[in-house]
Amino acid sequence: MKTANLSASAARLHRKAMRKKYLVRALHYFVMLLVALITMFPLLWSFFASMRSDVELYKYALPFSWHTIFPVEYTFESYRVVLTELGFPRAAFNTLLVIAIQIPFACLINSIAAFAFTTFDFKGKNALFAFFVVSFMIPGEAVTMPLYQMVNKFGWVDTRWALIVPGIASGLQLFLFRQFFADVPSALIESARIDGASWTQVFFKIMVPMCVPIYITAALMIFMGEWNSYMWPLLVARREKIRTVQIMLAVVKMEHITLWSCMYAGAVLSVLIPVALFLPLQKYYVEGITAGAVKG
Repeated sequence: MKTANLSASAARLHRKAMRKKYLVRALHYFVMLLVALITMFPLLWSFFASMRSDVELYKYALPFSWHTIFPVEYTFESYRVVLTELGFPRAAFNTLLVIAIQIPFACLINSIAAFAFTTFDFKGKNALFAFFVVSFMIPGEAVTMPLYQMVNKFGWVDTRWALIVPGIASGLQLFLFRQFFADVPSALIESARIDGASWTQVFFKIMVPMCVPIYITAALMIFMGEWNSYMWPLLVARREKIRTVQIMLAVVKMEHITLWSCMYAGAVLSVLIPVALFLPLQKYYVEGITAGAVKG
């Protein structure tokens, strides 16, 4: 009898613990869902606003109702305007072209510099590395004018060179590569040198294959930085022929009127390409950030 009572009591305690566990898990999922909805709301708002006219946007803005978010009449006219009249395809091509040229040069130059800082000893090495690391902490706006004067002296204003060359060297990418190279065992490099490998062979045949996640991370950082860049292209890429995505989006905001539905449509289109690239590569991006964060 006593054994049966103990078993029943244990069963009740177990059920109580399980109910508490399920309640905590349900609360956890509810909080995550709420945060996800809050995070996704601006994207959903932009998506639905891009499929309605400006008249409807103003009409249902206030008071807040169901149609403030969801259109009464769906239309793709804003997408047609953005794709045909405002030149989104050309702007996207210009931006992707700049990025495609910049990424290989930036990754190569920054990784070679990081390899030199990691492998060789020279006078002023630590001070020079500290200078490069501090450089990426300086806001870009602080160096915009002297950089513009330099680009103007080279005659690169209103050319793609002004969009490509200034973004090649990066203190942040140098730091990531250097931190990863610092974790590579020096015995591996020494054994390769003893076997007769040159420094070029050591870099391209040993170091480069080992740091693929860092290269992907650096490439994604360059991509996102250039894709979202606004102020610098606004200064040096005024011609419509070389206009980038963010400058094209600014065109819909005219002097006396703003084409809101077209702005939302352009924003939605400008998000699709980075998302399509980032999602399949996010695993390598996380690995690269983690590897770069490890102290060498």
